[in-house]
Amino acid sequence: MFFKRLRMDISAAMENDPAARSRFEVWLTYAGVKALSHHRFANRLYKMHLKLLARIVSQISRRRTGIEIHPAASISPGVFIDHGMGVVIGETAEVGVGTVIYQGVTLGGTGKQTGKRHPTVGEHCVISAGAKVLGDITIGDYAKVGAGAVVLRDVPPHATVIGVPARVVRIRGSKEGIDLYQDNSDPVRDEVCALRERMFALEEQFEKIKESKE
Repeated sequence: MFFKRLRMDISAAMENDPAARSRFEVWLTYAGVKALSHHRFANRLYKMHLKLLARIVSQISRRRTGIEIHPAASISPGVFIDHGMGVVIGETAEVGVGTVIYQGVTLGGTGKQTGKRHPTVGEHCVISAGAKVLGDITIGDYAKVGAGAVVLRDVPPHATVIGVPARVVRIRGSKEGIDLYQDNSDPVRDEVCALRERMFALEEQFEKIKESKE
């Protein structure tokens, strides 16, 4: 079973990375493939209730590959972590077959909740560099998350999302049928707008005081 999954991981790298020249090169040098192999060993220890030993294995892997995967995370075979430096995958995260994850991605939580608190990523998704997928949300099959996006809500299958916070910009490559007025509130923008309204109100009060004195 271990070697079958390893072969699937290597095949995923060969399919998704045009720079990969041979399966032997991928097995020997690709940090993402190594991190997944280490994770599967740590995951087996975790399921055997050797949780401390599992965490030690995961931390050793982190130092060697730059990729941190909690031993309890569920990662299907055939996932490709490209480059991978800075990737963090949380305890209750799930990643489906054929998904590609680039460097700097976080599949994390949003606080100190217990239970399922990390994302579920479907099959054949693409999570681009620097994207942050946070909380107990679901990324549908074949979805694409743009670089640097912060995803806080479910993403439908075949959708493309970008931005902070992320919003849907395409479904199956088309903009048709997309709600252009999605709730894509920006906390910084909202704060600036509130300050502007407050400034207008203060200016009105100042004018009234000035007129009363005249």
